[in-house]
Amino acid sequence: MKVDDVKVVGVLGAGTMGNGIAQVCAAAGFEVVMRDIEQRFIDRGMETIRKSLSKFVEKGKISQEDMDATLSRIKPTVEMKDLENADLVIEAVVENMDVKKAVIKELNEIVKNQDAIFASNTSTLSITEMAAVARKPENFVGIHFMNPVPLMKGVEIVKGLLTSEETLNFAVEFVKRIGKEAVVCKDSAGFISNRILMPWVNEGIYVLYEGIATREEIDKGMRLFTNVPMGPLELADLIGLDIVLAAVETLHRELGDKYKPCPLLKQMVAAGLFGRKTGRGFYDYR
Repeated sequence: MKVDDVKVVGVLGAGTMGNGIAQVCAAAGFEVVMRDIEQRFIDRGMETIRKSLSKFVEKGKISQEDMDATLSRIKPTVEMKDLENADLVIEAVVENMDVKKAVIKELNEIVKNQDAIFASNTSTLSITEMAAVARKPENFVGIHFMNPVPLMKGVEIVKGLLTSEETLNFAVEFVKRIGKEAVVCKDSAGFISNRILMPWVNEGIYVLYEGIATREEIDKGMRLFTNVPMGPLELADLIGLDIVLAAVETLHRELGDKYKPCPLLKQMVAAGLFGRKTGRGFYDYR
């Protein structure tokens, strides 16, 4: 499979990552089918895309015609069968291995193109394990976008144990085609990005939990000390504390106790304080 052969890109999930992936693929000229399990998720995803594109229009980065053309290339749906003509499918469903495997098994039966590439946007889970249930494990690869997808340049390309060199090269070329830059790594818990980032966020939560500094001082300090745009607690709220916890738990399970999640993180997730998407996390967004 060559990138030039791709006519339709399927995106599974219309949430934060899924709608961002759909937007950048459509903006690059690909026809996109964005599928989620409920119409309300689809509607929310499309509204997010419209708002994102509108901001680009306001800033003069794209024209209104570009925005309209991008939106016209996205087909939102709740039907899995609408992915039947996809040449590339990127799953961005919940960060749960059983759910991801179930979705991949469905794709095996639905997607007509036997040479289609299946990819996962997982941030921490094993590409090799997912590929094991794909009809062609050699055609399975990790394509991990960063949040927010339309703004972040880097994309992590993850080579599973059975991912072919052809598929790996395809993923690198595809990422380039949609205006991003690829960074390649082997399949290991957390890959590069979250192997390094999540312990940093988790440690920031520990500093708050242990009463060493206030949330404001922690975030202000890390912005000033390390020149990052956001401190660890601000970033956790942006990512979603539920997502952070899932990632840290994967690292803990796979790599040992130095990745143990902070009790405060677990308590906040149990309380439903996920960050910006729920209106409250370490900060109040209501």
